[in-house]
Amino acid sequence: MSTHTGTVPVTVVVLTFNEERNLAACLESVSGWATDVFVVDSNSTDGTVALARQFGATVVAHPFQTHASQWAWALATLAIRTEWVLGLDADQRVTPELREHMSASLAGSAADGIDGFYVSRRQVFRGTWIKHGGYYPKYLLKLFRRSAVRLDGDELVDHHFHIAGSVKTLRGDIVEDNQNERQIATWTEKHNRYAVLQARQELAERASAPPIAFGEMFRTPDARTRWLKQQWRKLPLFVRPCVYVFYRYVIRLGFLDGKQGFIFHVLQAFWYRLLVDINIDELKTQPQSAALHLGVDKTRS
Repeated sequence: MSTHTGTVPVTVVVLTFNEERNLAACLESVSGWATDVFVVDSNSTDGTVALARQFGATVVAHPFQTHASQWAWALATLAIRTEWVLGLDADQRVTPELREHMSASLAGSAADGIDGFYVSRRQVFRGTWIKHGGYYPKYLLKLFRRSAVRLDGDELVDHHFHIAGSVKTLRGDIVEDNQNERQIATWTEKHNRYAVLQARQELAERASAPPIAFGEMFRTPDARTRWLKQQWRKLPLFVRPCVYVFYRYVIRLGFLDGKQGFIFHVLQAFWYRLLVDINIDELKTQPQSAALHLGVDKTRS
């Protein structure tokens, strides 16, 4: 068990794989604050594990399949002593303002009747805060009661924590600044892999996802995202990346993010979405291959 003696009744869990460049900032932002800190590592070959132990974190090794399955395993298996869990990626750090508001929100009976808290993510891309293009604020459910959370095992690309009960929004940001992606080749290589998984996931969702009523989008940020994804799936392939990048870069003022913002919005809103559409088109024209590839990719993404 970690040697942390923080008075805030929350356990921090971080997933890692070769995160030596990112982990120090992440753990430093919660060091001495949380009751316990766990690092779930999937066989890193750099200094990740040693660095985690330097910060007093409890390191547990577990092979990676998908982000959702890794989180499900962690929440079911770790010796978590608190009801509240803060789930972080290794490239995310907690701002002092957010840390203070989390402390106040969990003190005494302040959280009675609440099962989760949304947090605003501040995306940093190659040293530039992406403030426009509809990318900030973007709210993620990161702090939750362990007994109330669930994950969708069908998510292949990323993960989302889901809460059926009452939720609130916290002040302050989680800063996401992946030092491993300062070189654009690393970013594009990862998103090329993601595009394949995203295509498989979208085809599966087209076949099985239940319809979401318009009124649902006003319930939580995640409900809004699910409704928007439902509309996205209805748009014509290859047309929708063009529409989306125009919406992000022009209508939502992405051009105000400067040179790095231009690179980010074009790559993330157009290039990546175009790759997804190309993969969907390939899978749709190869039904036998598509059926084989709709399952979970066993390599780390």
